[in-house]
Amino acid sequence: MQRFAGRIILLWGWRRALVAFAAGALAVLAQAPYDFFAVCFVSFPVLVWLLDGATGEASDGWFRRLRPAFATGWWFGFGYFLAGLWWIGQALLVEADNFAWALPFAVVGIPFALAFFYGFATVVARLFWSSDIGRIAALAFGFGLAEWLRDFLFTGFPWNAVGYAAMPVPLLMQSVSVTGMIGMNALAVFLFSLPALVAARRHLRLGIALFVILVAAHVGFGYFRLATTVEPTRSIDVRIVQPAVDLSEKWDASVRDRIFATLLGISGKAPEEGHAKPQLILWPETSVPFLFTERPDALTALGDMLADGQMLIAGVVREEGGSANAGSRYYNSVVAINDKGEIVDAVDKVHLVPFGEYLPFADLFERFGIGQLVAGPMNFAAGNERHPIGVPGGLRAAPFICYEVIFPDLVATDSASSDVIVNVTNDAWFGDTPGPYQHFRQAQIRAVENGLPLLRAANNGISAIVDSRGRIVDALAVDARGAIDAHVPVSGRALLSAEQRRINGLLIMLLFALIAFTLNVRQRLRVN
Repeated sequence: MQRFAGRIILLWGWRRALVAFAAGALAVLAQAPYDFFAVCFVSFPVLVWLLDGATGEASDGWFRRLRPAFATGWWFGFGYFLAGLWWIGQALLVEADNFAWALPFAVVGIPFALAFFYGFATVVARLFWSSDIGRIAALAFGFGLAEWLRDFLFTGFPWNAVGYAAMPVPLLMQSVSVTGMIGMNALAVFLFSLPALVAARRHLRLGIALFVILVAAHVGFGYFRLATTVEPTRSIDVRIVQPAVDLSEKWDASVRDRIFATLLGISGKAPEEGHAKPQLILWPETSVPFLFTERPDALTALGDMLADGQMLIAGVVREEGGSANAGSRYYNSVVAINDKGEIVDAVDKVHLVPFGEYLPFADLFERFGIGQLVAGPMNFAAGNERHPIGVPGGLRAAPFICYEVIFPDLVATDSASSDVIVNVTNDAWFGDTPGPYQHFRQAQIRAVENGLPLLRAANNGISAIVDSRGRIVDALAVDARGAIDAHVPVSGRALLSAEQRRINGLLIMLLFALIAFTLNVRQRLRVN
């Protein structure tokens, strides 16, 4: 092992970049749908050894000395994000005649930009580097900080954060209810990097002890949480509808009635054996293929379909204002419709997808003929606020549209006074690629963090009902068309508040920073 580590440390130039890229790409196998987290015990030690050798000349300035560390982290990140996000290009192929030109910008450009976060992580780590376990703590701090920044900088895109690799199954998800994603990201990198100690053997016994303690705590706490039963205080019977609409037909006026009839047919069928009539029916994001302002008869049809006491929550495009020529505004929304066919509540999407649902710097890009790429026939406006929707049984549902559910703080804040989390999405843009599975995993973790059941409706997978511990009650696979019925018990709340989880995560991250700083200073004093 020492010889192997030594050869990696001595790599330089394109060989170093290639190994860093390959290590990052390999780490993606730890994410959904593969869930092979053991690869991270190879990828991160390799990154540690690469950083051991990422040093500039003593005569170089501060910037030049850190440049090799940045390049190593950037190539690791580029491999990680390229292998983990290539499926984004699938959305541009739905209307390939119009958008295929943008494929390289989406598939390569997004990973290129996100890799700067991991380059930043390795620079921070290298500032506190030492020759012992301190460098493992430094890397954990650097990645923890980078992943935290990735949650909100430049509108935020915390997709496939490293911490998800340590939570492939509900047993291993429960710790996030204490640490939050901030702490889980730092702890995961620390744990994955500990095998790097095998090469030099300094602090090896301490590393083994910490490894055993952390794994035992992670697994033991998960077992305890899953074994602990909480009596439900209330419940609701739910139907999740997955229509699997072909996106090439989505906004085709000639088939809108057929799509709407399919939704009505699936929603109005008799309950599955052993299930009660649903009190709440959930349709996916932008499932209604027209504006209700243009088709008031559709609300009448919905009122006829819904039985007494039933409610439908549907993803729609909502128009506000007059005609398009008079400056109408369009919102990606969910609406609640009662058994009389009346819209009783609406919530607009607040966190829009850049270039998908709106065009940043629109005037500039439109001069070059560049418009939005994938979302639909119009630009969307962002909603101002989110609020819970009252649903049957006296419950409150916190709605999140599409990728809003991947933001831990956003979900925690806006679901604090709710009983269930609702997520509607249209992952059909990405087909049967890793994208929908990764998206679902992140939604699943939000249920565990906040101690609330998750009701998720997707146009084409993965629609599911998840309990407050992250266990899948029932689900529909990608490309399946139909509905799932379930009796959903509602009990309890998050183990800790969102603020306490955030504090815990920051304390974990700062603890790693303190360890790294202390050992770095001690090494410098010893050398001097």
